[in-house]
Amino acid sequence: MMKADILRLLYYNEMQSIAEISKYLSKSTPIVTKTINELVKSGILLDTGLGESTGGRRASQYGLNKQLPHLIASIAIDQYYSSFTISDLAHNIIAQQKDVGIDLKDQNAGEMILQHLERIIATSEIDKKHIIGVGISMPGFVNPEEKINDSYPKNSSLHHLYKQIEDKLNLNTVIDNDSRCIAWAEKEFGHGVDIAHTLVINLNWGVGLGIIINGEIFKGATGFAGEFSHIPLSDKNTLCSCGKRGCLEVEASLNAAIQNTESDIENGEYSIYSTFVKASSNKSDALIEAAKLGDQIAINNLGKIGYMLGKGISTLLHILNPNKIIISGRGAEVGNIIAPQIQVAINEFSIPKIAKMTTIEISSLHKNAQLMGTAALVADHLIENIIN
Repeated sequence: MMKADILRLLYYNEMQSIAEISKYLSKSTPIVTKTINELVKSGILLDTGLGESTGGRRASQYGLNKQLPHLIASIAIDQYYSSFTISDLAHNIIAQQKDVGIDLKDQNAGEMILQHLERIIATSEIDKKHIIGVGISMPGFVNPEEKINDSYPKNSSLHHLYKQIEDKLNLNTVIDNDSRCIAWAEKEFGHGVDIAHTLVINLNWGVGLGIIINGEIFKGATGFAGEFSHIPLSDKNTLCSCGKRGCLEVEASLNAAIQNTESDIENGEYSIYSTFVKASSNKSDALIEAAKLGDQIAINNLGKIGYMLGKGISTLLHILNPNKIIISGRGAEVGNIIAPQIQVAINEFSIPKIAKMTTIEISSLHKNAQLMGTAALVADHLIENIIN
């Protein structure tokens, strides 16, 4: 549907000319002009004025009407925390609650997520009919077509979380893997804009991977491509969350850095982390804050995960040869600490000729990437609800 395609494009790009829209959609100028005029007449689009001159006549620019009441609800879930946001089509935050402590191991996690969503909708005093849809991003074997998370048994509320929300709130709901949503956010809003082949590493409690090939998310034959964290690169005998041993995740995640820091403290080392963690239930925030203040134990243990990440990245470089690798997610906040160690490992384990073809960058979106990508998930799948 061309109208939906145009709205989708303008969700990501504030203003576009008819020529730019025609080129992007590979549609003729007369057809696009007719559709644009219909959307302007209905009040969905606005003529935002003339663009900059490129040497000829300045072209009219069009954008979404920022006064539209339509909203997007987003739920960004990780292993221990969930964040809830309601935003408008211009990406403005209407209501938000970040880092709500919900452990996915809790048998009531699904119900707790639903309750918090209901609460933020109620307290924001918005009209629920203006919400075009709810987006959910979460770790695990998420099947977006069937809208289930196969990391959980069928009797778990997290297996069919989308259905609970859709049924209880009567709102269209979409769901996808957290790392894929983060990758999409980087592609549209972050360091992956206009890059054809990008790998986005979600450095969080675990380690995820979103793969962009030819500007599109690559999911693999059955939708589970990107299980970067379970490449067997660790020499430790530590059991991974997947039940196997030797996974990259046990040495290259924030959980690994936290466990190593706590072990050092138990062995008599001093770290300001022990003070920060008493004031915050979020151990990753405590570790990151300690590292930012120059705590040597925190910095050392973050450096260790950087080195292991670099070892894993070396494998990706040789297999996929991307234009760019972006370190995103919660852990990107300490990118300046882990980046040198990533490079050390790449120098050690990669073929120089291949490695130099890829740029390694630290995201500036940090953990906001997941929320932005989750909202974009709704825009991609449900923006036609504006028209309907």
